[in-house]
Amino acid sequence: MRRIDPIVFDDLLTKYATGEELSAGEKRTLGRGGLEELSALSPGRSVEIRVPYVGAVQAIAGPRHTRGTPPNVVEIDIDTWLDLIAGKTEWEEAVSAGKVIASGVRADLSAVLPLRRGTTERK
Repeated sequence: MRRIDPIVFDDLLTKYATGEELSAGEKRTLGRGGLEELSALSPGRSVEIRVPYVGAVQAIAGPRHTRGTPPNVVEIDIDTWLDLIAGKTEWEEAVSAGKVIASGVRADLSAVLPLRRGTTERK
């Protein structure tokens, strides 16, 4: 279930992608909307994506995890997450710079990022 209106998400994503400064609240809204969008575009429960102080979702098709710490976990700070969903940073670049903590064989999100909807194109 979505909590962030997709239109609000699209507007904030466009603003962020074009370099417009967002408030802390707008960044959290965009971050949460990005998690929801990823979950909607790549449904599943094989990877848990965590953005501390923003939220977490399970996404990506594959074996479902139900107990304890999932075998496939991605943890990203808010600024890196926003750069990834907006296409300002490539997945491999963020991982090699140590900005992403990813564990498990399904924890590579390069095939599903950046998130592009509405007036922007999906990579």
